[in-house]
Amino acid sequence: MSLKKDKQKVLGEVFDDQRIAGFLIGEAPEGVNRDYYLLERAYRSMKAESFATFVRLFQEQNLDLDSPGPEGKTLLARIEDHRQGAEYAEVLKAAGARA
Repeated sequence: MSLKKDKQKVLGEVFDDQRIAGFLIGEAPEGVNRDYYLLERAYRSMKAESFATFVRLFQEQNLDLDSPGPEGKTLLARIEDHRQGAEYAEVLKAAGARA
């Protein structure tokens, strides 16, 4: 059985507000909720501090933190068990996300 890797460590990248806001742009693959796609892409690409800024911008655009992914789970539900996802889960919870 092959297990998926947990969150990869991001090194050496600078995420200013403009770059973070760029993660709000993009279309999801067919069959994937766009809000979920944007959240997951930011989670996989950013450190927790930048992700917190992203979540604030995400909410300012009235996007849905509780949008379901392809398996029907929210991003919070998916990352709660990730070894390196605790800080990100706390950011989502503080913003009002539900598992």
